[in-house]
Amino acid sequence: MHEWALAEAVIATAKRAAHEQNLRRVTEITVKLGELQQIEREIFAFALEHILGQEDPLVRGAKVVFETERAQFRCRVCHFEWAFETENLSSEITEAIHFIPEIAHTYMRCPRCHSPDFEVIAGRGVWLAALKGEE
Repeated sequence: MHEWALAEAVIATAKRAAHEQNLRRVTEITVKLGELQQIEREIFAFALEHILGQEDPLVRGAKVVFETERAQFRCRVCHFEWAFETENLSSEITEAIHFIPEIAHTYMRCPRCHSPDFEVIAGRGVWLAALKGEE
């Protein structure tokens, strides 16, 4: 059920940003989803749509656009950076990494030096990326 809490947080952030930008009405909300975020996209989209249908006129009916931020990793040993590639991983491993990104170190290695010591530098989280509206 954390998709509902995330949806509420996105709407609250959009409303706060709309007030800061002196918008009378929000017409479009762009939400960025990290590739490794554990979220059921359909449930999240449904929650946003439901909440937006009941919110105050500032955001009611706003279109929601989703963008995905690809996962990026950086090796702590050789500092090489690379993107999350699934072609060398089984579907079970890929799904496990999507649900619990912290276990990526168990299955992945730096493509350059083969170290399992790396960090996720992009592709986690959910955030408000952009807001469009009428002044």
